Amino acid sequence: MAKPKSAYICSDCGTSALQWFGSCPSCGAAGTLSETVVEKAASHRYAGAAAAPVALHEIQARELERVATGVSELDRALGGGLVAGQVVLLGGDPGIGKSTLLLQTLAALGQAVLYVSGEESAEQVALRARRLALEVEGVRLIAETQLERVLAALEASRPRVAVVDSIQTLWSDTLQSAPGSVAQVRECAAQLTRHAKRAGIALFMIGHVTKEGAIAGPRVLEHIVDTVLYFEGELHSAFRLVRAVKNRFGAVNELGVFAMTDKGLKGVTNPSRLFLCNHEKPVAGSCVLATLEGTRPLLVEIQALVDAAHSPNPRRLSVGLEQNRLAMLLAVLHRHGGIATWEQDVFVNAVGGVRIAEPAADLAVSLAIVSSLTDKPIQGSVAVFGEIGLAGEVRPAPRGQERLKEIAKLGFARALVPKSNAPKAKIPGLEVLAVERVDQAVQLLRNL
Repeated sequence: MAKPKSAYICSDCGTSALQWFGSCPSCGAAGTLSETVVEKAASHRYAGAAAAPVALHEIQARELERVATGVSELDRALGGGLVAGQVVLLGGDPGIGKSTLLLQTLAALGQAVLYVSGEESAEQVALRARRLALEVEGVRLIAETQLERVLAALEASRPRVAVVDSIQTLWSDTLQSAPGSVAQVRECAAQLTRHAKRAGIALFMIGHVTKEGAIAGPRVLEHIVDTVLYFEGELHSAFRLVRAVKNRFGAVNELGVFAMTDKGLKGVTNPSRLFLCNHEKPVAGSCVLATLEGTRPLLVEIQALVDAAHSPNPRRLSVGLEQNRLAMLLAVLHRHGGIATWEQDVFVNAVGGVRIAEPAADLAVSLAIVSSLTDKPIQGSVAVFGEIGLAGEVRPAPRGQERLKEIAKLGFARALVPKSNAPKAKIPGLEVLAVERVDQAVQLLRNL
């Protein structure tokens, strides 16, 4: 019997090599090559009828019919609900609540749903549903890891929505490699996606994540599916965030906010109040940021601590914010604001475990640092947003009017914003303070 051929496939980019290397010859990632058996696929497995090209202007596009999941925050992250044939990949740390959320979703949908459990037995899933007090009369369950049997169950039951928990546990008869290998994950995901598209099933696939937080397996897995959701949040925190990083049927960076309770995950309708601390009196180093997550404006408290350094190399640490941008803002404050921190340790944190990637947080971070360094709280009910350039200018932030409306909605009396974001019409109950440069913002902070 001929020995099966093997290859080494990179788990980051999917590149294959005939021998093992310490780093991937394509993307350069270290220690990502793993051995897998090379399978000769049947020529007809993905064959289909040839499609003739048509004129684009002759295609009649129709509005997508969305199915509400019954979980409003999940619908928001999906862009308004599920679409027939949509394949969603949900990733997150172990124990963060992926299986709980999708079991609650199937229970809310009711009829014509299927839960495929590859990690837990049917009894374990039933115990979780009982613990969460879910109405699961219409939920069908199969505990199976063989791909062909899972496809047969999907064909027999014809559900509207199905969940596969998880894609790394499935294996196919056509491959000899072990479950969880690059070849098995890629093959199982491809066949499930083809079946979901053909049968019009909205399919959720749960994916494991690496220690860096990325979904385990080849990166091609994220390109196969229509939507990629990431579960974020600290395990010791009661709050969970579901963020869309890819969505062919909606906007990316949409955010769903949940609170973990003894009855499962509950949607939070006003997440801004979660990320704001109610201090008895103003404290130094605290500044409220009006940020934007997808189409949702949020108010988040930014906290900074500036302390004397006890080593030759002062520390710059940020949690929930970009580390390199913090170093840039400190340099801009020194050059254009006259604020020197080269002898101090600087720590910055976004309260509530939220991660902020947009540059509109620059002004709030800078003012929080100045407030902590001078030990002077930001007086009054003030919210801030704006991007800072290397020349010290304060640049406008996108969709500033929506941020200002959220600031006024939550009862803030003042808003410190870029001059370009100043509203033309006065917003009732809100005083808008517009600035053009970072030194003006620092001076205005001292006069508040």
